[in-house]
Amino acid sequence: MGGILHIRVRTPYEAQCAEEGGADRLIAMSDENLSPEPETVSKIRKASSVHLQVLLQLRTSYDTDGAEVTRLKGLASSYLDAGADSFQFGFLNAMAELDRGVCTELAGDQWWNWTLTRAIDHALNQQRAWADIWSLPRLESVMTAGCAREVEQGLDHIIAAGDERLIVAGDLLTEHIPWLIRGGLRQFYVEPQSMSAPIVRAWRRLIDEETARLG
Repeated sequence: MGGILHIRVRTPYEAQCAEEGGADRLIAMSDENLSPEPETVSKIRKASSVHLQVLLQLRTSYDTDGAEVTRLKGLASSYLDAGADSFQFGFLNAMAELDRGVCTELAGDQWWNWTLTRAIDHALNQQRAWADIWSLPRLESVMTAGCAREVEQGLDHIIAAGDERLIVAGDLLTEHIPWLIRGGLRQFYVEPQSMSAPIVRAWRRLIDEETARLG
C-alpha cells in the first residue's frame, strides 16, 4: 500500500486546497470538529472529486444516547444525498468501553465503509477495546494516536501494531513520518492549522518520498 493522506476540511475552499495538494481523502467536519451541516457537505462535494468522508458526531464527548443516534442516522442519509462516500464515527458507553452496539447500529445494513474515530484511544480497557475490532460490520480503518494523548506519546504503540488499516492521527508531526512508515503504517491524518495547497503538498511529498525510500 502506498501512503494515504487524509485531510480535515471544513469549507469548499479547504477541499479545493486539499485536492490540489494531493490529498487522498477529505474528512468533512464543522469548525468545532463535529458533524457539519448537510449544505456544507454538498458544497464541499461540488468543490472536490476526492473521496469524501463525513464525521458523525454531535457532542464534544464520545458518549451518546438513542435520540442522538436517531439524529445521526438522519444526518447520514442527508450526507449521502449531498455526495458523501463514507463516514467516520465512534462512541463509548457509560463504562468507558467502546460502544460496539451503537457503532453496529449506525453502520446498519448499508453499502458504505467507515472509519472508527479516536474514541477507541479513550476506552478505559484498551485490550478489550481492540479485541476483535475488525469484526465490526464494514469497518475499513481505525484512527488512533496509540494512546489517549497524542502521537508523540503513543508512537511506540502504533509502530508495534504495524497495521496498514490504522490511520495515525493526533498532532502528527513531520518527524514522525519516517518512523511510522518504517514500522509499516501507511495512513496519516493531518489537520492543517492554516490550509493551503502548498502545505498539503508538502505532506504529500514527504509521505511519498519516505514510502519510496523506506517502504
